Amino acid sequence: MNEYPEWIFTSSSAGIYEWIEQNEPEMFEEIRHRVQEGRWQIVGGWWIQPDCNLPSGESFVRQGLYAQRYFKEKLGVTASVGYNVDSFGHAATLPQILYKSGMDAYVFMRPKPNEKGLPDPLFCWESRDGSRVLAYRLPHSYATRRTDLAAHVRSCAVQMTDDDAEGMCFYGVGNHGGGPTRENLESILRMQQDPGCPTLLWSTPTRFFESIRGKRKSIPLVRDELQHHAVGCYSAHSGVKRWNRRAENLLVAAEKLSVLAHKVAGQPYPAELTQAWKSVLFNQFHDILAGTSIESAYEDARDSYGEASAIASRALNHAVQKLAWRVNIEQEEGATPIFVFNPHSWAVRACIELEYGKLPETYLLLDDEGREVPLQVLRSEATVGTSRTRPCFLADLPPMGYRVYSIKAGGSRTGPPAQEPAEHELENERFRLRIDPKTGHIASLFDKHAGLEVLRGPAAVPVVFHDPTDTWSHGITRYADVAGVFTATRVRRVEHGPVKSVIQVQSEYGDSRLMQEFALYMGLEQVEVRVTVDWRERFKLLKLRFPLALYSTTATYEIPYGHLERESSGDEEPGQTWVDLTGIARASEETYGVSLINDSKYSYSTRESEIDLTVLRSPIYAHHDPFVPQPDGDYSFTDQGTQRFSYILLPHERTWRQAGTVRLAAELNQPPIALADTYHPGPLPQKASYLSVEQENIVLGSMKKAEDNDDAILRFYETQGCATQARIFLPGWDRQIETEFRPGEIKTFRVPQDSTLPVVETNMIELEQ
Repeated sequence: MNEYPEWIFTSSSAGIYEWIEQNEPEMFEEIRHRVQEGRWQIVGGWWIQPDCNLPSGESFVRQGLYAQRYFKEKLGVTASVGYNVDSFGHAATLPQILYKSGMDAYVFMRPKPNEKGLPDPLFCWESRDGSRVLAYRLPHSYATRRTDLAAHVRSCAVQMTDDDAEGMCFYGVGNHGGGPTRENLESILRMQQDPGCPTLLWSTPTRFFESIRGKRKSIPLVRDELQHHAVGCYSAHSGVKRWNRRAENLLVAAEKLSVLAHKVAGQPYPAELTQAWKSVLFNQFHDILAGTSIESAYEDARDSYGEASAIASRALNHAVQKLAWRVNIEQEEGATPIFVFNPHSWAVRACIELEYGKLPETYLLLDDEGREVPLQVLRSEATVGTSRTRPCFLADLPPMGYRVYSIKAGGSRTGPPAQEPAEHELENERFRLRIDPKTGHIASLFDKHAGLEVLRGPAAVPVVFHDPTDTWSHGITRYADVAGVFTATRVRRVEHGPVKSVIQVQSEYGDSRLMQEFALYMGLEQVEVRVTVDWRERFKLLKLRFPLALYSTTATYEIPYGHLERESSGDEEPGQTWVDLTGIARASEETYGVSLINDSKYSYSTRESEIDLTVLRSPIYAHHDPFVPQPDGDYSFTDQGTQRFSYILLPHERTWRQAGTVRLAAELNQPPIALADTYHPGPLPQKASYLSVEQENIVLGSMKKAEDNDDAILRFYETQGCATQARIFLPGWDRQIETEFRPGEIKTFRVPQDSTLPVVETNMIELEQ
């Protein structure tokens, strides 16, 4: 920059600036000077350039929150241009998140023109709520070689349309742009003197968008996601995807309870949660979370996610303990209180399991009002005889609040239901499920309320596909080459009681083993399945297949802080915690559907009346076409060994909106927290609620301490695509919020610690713009 005073440098990613500040403070001061001088452009406004499909909606908000505030504090500016030039696709909700994080423009490169047709490289990109950013798809490439740039400039220029008065040409050596060489800059100076070249201006993305806004009379509008590139990234490396989902949800739950513990009991809010979030955000980088990094990178990611999860778990435990110890619980001989907290803004009925000591000869479970609740005893996680047990019961919990239950001696042991089902059947008030003992597949799922069969064929079928593609799965849109199906080796009922019944299916394929445990709960209208896979295959992919007795279907996928309908083409699609297929039931000709919900997977495909959940893939680590692996080569393959996850089947009348799919998915991923407690005096009752929302489609996404003081920050989003007049009750603060949500809108509120000050709506980065 000293040698070429006309050159302007553009750079993103606050996380990298923080490294420089910590390790090379003198260099950081040089950067600060160049920013003030106007020759160093801050773009991106996010902590890193993440994968733009897989992080949760709240993670995208935190990318902007921590980055924009860092840039403002350290460099005196915030970014106005979003910047993800190499990410493998972009969720349809991002314009709103960008706009409400202080950015009104966006630069990207993928998907390329052969992967996604756009009306123009420059367009207005709009979210469902109406938020817009001006977006630009880079021509050709964001990176160049270290030699002359003439060929690269011509390649970019030829892609400009007749309407383009100006276009951006990115250059720089190294992946994700990097910096130019002297030879690069000298070649630009030569081209500026060449009358045969386009006019070349040293500029920035911000100046480009400002200029375009003043010159282009008509800019096309795009209301869509920007897909697809590298569909294998939605499922590559199950480990990093599970670590990410777990850390995201632990952090959000820990923040909610930490806010309440501070408000109700004066416990200091844990400052280390910010560092935990930064670790998660860094590992959402598009080549880490996508599963496409080298194998050793995942040792770093594992440790970093583990640190973040440990911080969140510690904060969560401290907050729960603090709240529990403020509850008034009188001593009673032979009784053990169970404190259960619900982290959601609606009432929840959920199964609670917890490790416990030896139960008395006779026992019963009572709620806070002294009513008996069915209790079932499961095998402990410890194999130590009868000295440990695992009680299980259904808890009815108030919104964003707790309830105290109590296990005590007395009564009689609660036995199994009077009706003994067939060995390979499960049944509750709503469903009757039958497992084929020969195949291990679901042979029938009958909805007793609707009077119809949900399936049109065997379901939960573990289908193995040939997958010779590279780690990204470049060049394909779907997996269709079936290699075989897992074969059942053992099918048996392993649990049967007043709370739940479980059938366990063990099966095998090649050198791999699979166990699915199908559970029905008394009083819950869902099928829960816990899965353990010991995978030993290479160049193969595993899906679970669910054919449904429907026609004229619509496929809906959860995306970050929203949802999107997509064509049921059989193509691989990214999704968050759920996918739904709703259509007309063949048996009744009424609207009917099934939601498939999970706790750690992100890749799905739907075809007519079938949902497939992509469980895992086993390509070579960091294998990128066009390199061809050698037949006798020594390579390391992803997803080898044991992994576990859970999924829920939610059959429903009408649509996913009436079925409560969004809420149930949140409950699976952020379950209630249960704590075996003791006796202590306190000012709190044995049941309390601190926050609730009157409208079912308005969901609390996060609750945290404000960045600049002890105010509470509450973030809600509209989940069903409906304009809504909402009422939000905050009994913990003796407040109420009445506000209107546009379809799909995300709203952030500041609730002052000072009760005399009003609740105000703020932006996502908690800064005045």
